[in-house]
Amino acid sequence: MVLALAGCTPDPAATQDRHPALFEYLGVETRLLDEDLVNFRVEMRGARGREDVAAYAECAAAQYTLIRGYGFARHVRTNVQEEAGLWHADAVYTVSPALPRGVQTIDAEVVVADCAEQGIPTV
Repeated sequence: MVLALAGCTPDPAATQDRHPALFEYLGVETRLLDEDLVNFRVEMRGARGREDVAAYAECAAAQYTLIRGYGFARHVRTNVQEEAGLWHADAVYTVSPALPRGVQTIDAEVVVADCAEQGIPTV
């Protein structure tokens, strides 16, 4: 299953507190690797660093978790690279209905609400 999100640009007022330049969110590609293992590839411009593009991937993972009817996800890995101002993240998460083991778990509802507050689009 592949879901794509066309380029989304949040309201400039939503990002002013985070960064003076407008973040440009260029899309999310979602690939189901196994029943509970999902790969998210995101692209953006205007990121201050790897944390911004990794946050975009986490927001996509959280929303996807809710779409699947689950409540939690666990971060497996995120690889980030930048080339000529275009940032890419390749992230893998497990999704589950119950809180998974591990230290890098997320409550999908909480993360999606935080993403909305920060103006970061989700799937």
